[in-house]
Amino acid sequence: MILKGFKENSIKKYINKLLSKERENVADSKIVSLGVILNIDETDDFEWFKVLAKSLNVHHNKLKIIAFSTQKNDTLKSWDDCYYPIDIGWRGAIKNAGLQSFLDMKFDALISYYEADITELKLLTAMSKAQFKIGILQSDERINDLIVHTKLKDFNVFKSEIFKYLTVLNKI
Repeated sequence: MILKGFKENSIKKYINKLLSKERENVADSKIVSLGVILNIDETDDFEWFKVLAKSLNVHHNKLKIIAFSTQKNDTLKSWDDCYYPIDIGWRGAIKNAGLQSFLDMKFDALISYYEADITELKLLTAMSKAQFKIGILQSDERINDLIVHTKLKDFNVFKSEIFKYLTVLNKI
């Protein structure tokens, strides 16, 4: 239990180190590729994101969705990629090659669709090489470039707000 607390503190320090670095300016390019990180413990309907990607004119082969769960569950058959805290080591070291390849992809936009204050989820968002990060209101506002204050179950509101702001920002 004590080691778990030390591990979490080391990950938090790494997140602060990542967020303290000056990021490159957000490119003015259109959104062609989209990545999604979601907490499967909070929501498990990934069809929403396929609909969102289609409305943003993102082709299905340019959409990548990963799920994160705090507890290992063998019944999650519908997910290609579901990751757990065991896939993340001390100081933010990624132990899973599939997860590392997702984080290394240079998405035009990344949606962090979770409300829970889970350190590993924040780390995944902070480590992503996405050009533009979109999320739901969280405790650390430095993680995302665009924050939409909605509830997880209000996906239609989230979708309309994203569409509105991305239109204003000339991203779609």
